[in-house]
Amino acid sequence: MTRRSQFTKGGEVNPNSAQKQGDSRPLVVSLCGTYLKPEMQSIYRQLVNLRDHRTAVFTERLEPHEQFPLESVIVMEKQNRPRAKGNFILRFWYKYVRKQWPPPRPITREPEYHPYNLPVLLRSWNPELVHVYYGHKAVKYLPMLEAWGGKFIVSFHGVDVVKFMDKPGYAEQMKRVFEKASLVLARSGSLLERVEALGCSREKLRLNHTPIPFDDIESTVRTIPSDGKWRLVQACRLIAKKGLFTTLEALEEVVKTYPELTFSVCGKGPVQDDFIRIAGERGLGGNIRVLGWLDQEALRAEYLASHVFLHPSELTETDDQEGIPNSMLEAMASGLPVVATEHGGIPEGVTHGHDGLLVSEKSPNELAAALLKLLGDAELLSALSRNAAISVRENFGLESQVRNLEACYKEACNG
Repeated sequence: MTRRSQFTKGGEVNPNSAQKQGDSRPLVVSLCGTYLKPEMQSIYRQLVNLRDHRTAVFTERLEPHEQFPLESVIVMEKQNRPRAKGNFILRFWYKYVRKQWPPPRPITREPEYHPYNLPVLLRSWNPELVHVYYGHKAVKYLPMLEAWGGKFIVSFHGVDVVKFMDKPGYAEQMKRVFEKASLVLARSGSLLERVEALGCSREKLRLNHTPIPFDDIESTVRTIPSDGKWRLVQACRLIAKKGLFTTLEALEEVVKTYPELTFSVCGKGPVQDDFIRIAGERGLGGNIRVLGWLDQEALRAEYLASHVFLHPSELTETDDQEGIPNSMLEAMASGLPVVATEHGGIPEGVTHGHDGLLVSEKSPNELAAALLKLLGDAELLSALSRNAAISVRENFGLESQVRNLEACYKEACNG
């Protein structure tokens, strides 16, 4: 689908320009901090596949947008904090005549201030609903949403169940978000449990799996490579949560049996330099490839050229947890069997022994054993591969998950 991009700073564009001639579908404003980071592909899929609603994106900042064209993206304007108006006569009286400073009662009044022009934009565009992406952003935007006065929902995606929770007063602010939101969505059952533990009423919680367009993903059944050159792959942001350093420890053992094995990491992130350095220190420099972010076509080609998908995610010191990794689901759709951990939402996407193998978190020995088992058993490899392509299509198809999201929109609007 080709889309004309209409990027506007501050929202000067007429809201009706986001609506095609005769399009009476209700408007949902999709509110996010950044439009869009490369790893947010799943959000874009939701935006462009809405059927019963139209959307406009309001955002604080715009990343290079060629990858995610959309008809209406509004960059909100930052607002300067207005100076409080004071009473010069009262100030003079208390400070210089009564010599009583500070005064016994306030002599200034703080004008209403919001960091962005979001309330003005929402009054102008008058949407039926606002969908706030990420829980911590909902905390930030809540006063502006309250100033507008309309309905909103919030979706949680992983890190936002722990982000900023150590800040004084933040947990109480999050509870206020739960109180004011019409519905609260999460990408996995495990995330829903975490959100409920933060104080959200169970009655407001809804599951909304990541939508994946499987129809155009080619699937093949994996077999043992005749030349012994196994190819393992992981697509992720290079951060602690992804278990990359546990993988290096496991691969030290695996390459003793399969010395020509390669492990390709598709992505970038803050631990990249350490990952490359430690791989070299462990003698794995020739087995590791860091490919950076790949476009969809290149990533799917990498999947098809590989034999196993790795995703040994682990809980971090800050309790950062996965939902159901999008990259894992796409890899399964291509027929890649998964070796991953019993972490977060991963077991909701992978059934141990059926379409993948699951091991304990932060256990390089278990991870190595699972890999050696899979790489040494041609029948198991093909069975897991075949089942992965089938099961993921049954449970995570784009059409069903976007329709589920729109059902949440309708419920929130009518509630």
